[in-house]
Amino acid sequence: MTLAIAFLATLITPGLAAETAENDEMELKIPYTEFMLDNGLQVLLSEDHDVPTAFVDVWYHVGSKDEVQGRSGFAHLFEHLMFQGSENQNTDYFVPLQAVGASINGTTNLDRTNYFEGVPAEHLPLALWLEADRMGWLVLDEARLANQQDVVRNERRQRYENPPYGDVWVTLLANIYEEGHPYHHPTIGNHEDLEAATIADVKAFYSQWYTPDNATIAIVGDIDIEETKALVEKYFGEIPKSETAVERKQPATVELTEEKVIRQERDVPLHKVWIAWPSPAFFAEGDAELDILSTSLVGGKSSRLEKRLVHELRIAKEITAYQASSELSSMFMINATAADGHSTDELVAEIDKVLAELRSEGPTADEIELGKIDFEVMQIAGLASNYAKAEALQRYNHYVGTPDYVAQDLARYANITPETAKDAANKYLPADKRVVLHVVPKPAEKSDSQNNETEAGK
Repeated sequence: MTLAIAFLATLITPGLAAETAENDEMELKIPYTEFMLDNGLQVLLSEDHDVPTAFVDVWYHVGSKDEVQGRSGFAHLFEHLMFQGSENQNTDYFVPLQAVGASINGTTNLDRTNYFEGVPAEHLPLALWLEADRMGWLVLDEARLANQQDVVRNERRQRYENPPYGDVWVTLLANIYEEGHPYHHPTIGNHEDLEAATIADVKAFYSQWYTPDNATIAIVGDIDIEETKALVEKYFGEIPKSETAVERKQPATVELTEEKVIRQERDVPLHKVWIAWPSPAFFAEGDAELDILSTSLVGGKSSRLEKRLVHELRIAKEITAYQASSELSSMFMINATAADGHSTDELVAEIDKVLAELRSEGPTADEIELGKIDFEVMQIAGLASNYAKAEALQRYNHYVGTPDYVAQDLARYANITPETAKDAANKYLPADKRVVLHVVPKPAEKSDSQNNETEAGK
């Protein structure tokens, strides 16, 4: 890490520590203490007295990838059920925390589920007691299940089915990952699976995954380490561990054998196209290189795709490129919106010309350097709050098994060269093994049954 970036880090993230390594480079660290309860609960504590608040972040190492066929959407369903009440707080979970000014939420993705609350430091015991009660003594009954089944199915309609382009992610997952792959279905789940869920199903899911030995709790902020250890032991110590060990799925290479071209006519206002490739898992070799390549392609007016399609040819209104990283496999994505009077086929043709140049010539040294700076600044700025530091500890712990991985993460980008980035472009972004999804406005006279067409091998 350069001295300039290290100095920036100390300005915007005072809870971080910058240390000088043997090679005189600055290494960024999140100071933390780690311990484990007898029941297997992993605990990460980081003391930072700059703001009189404490942030509690619980990660359960279960996401939609861990669901069984025919019961999709359970991890996200539990994100809702976990707020419905437990044995000693048998009412809406938000009520006691909002009364003390807390911020509360939960999220679910392909890989994990988390629940978090930021509280005034003096109310840390309340937050820990509530988290422990729902980890060990969640109330599950027919009425709560039925209520949240309706809520989640309605959420699917609102987020995926009714908005323009809402089902794009569902389509891409289903076509990048074959049926049976853990990422084939979306986190939200399918209507028929959610509707068919029984109380026995959800109790079994809870018993298997929502256990202390499948969870990590990070507590960051205005805390005393020894006092917080005692609180965690007091509230979580008697929760029993799982009766069966959970086996984590491992990353595996995903390869397409041909190009899939999908054309959809929808009730949408604009012509858009998505081009997606299966790519290396989060933190695997090639993952950082694709992050850097995304900035070479779309990282400002001088970046290759934005310059060519938006500013020179004016055939695109906007264009994005990014590496969507996940635990088992990732997806590299390019998304472009056609300008008035232009088609998505024109966009794909020009995108392919730019990609061919990138594979042939590779990015320049300046493009690589700018990409490195962008990601260093983004990562460091992303550690500026107690929430961000807790999430970083959890993210690194979950994906690489090392909570303080900031310096190593930054090194992934520092070690990229134009040659390694060129190799990644050729290896992971081939022209003939990808998914191309065109979504265009539907002519009024066409019925829904005429709105999908898939072309393989083009």
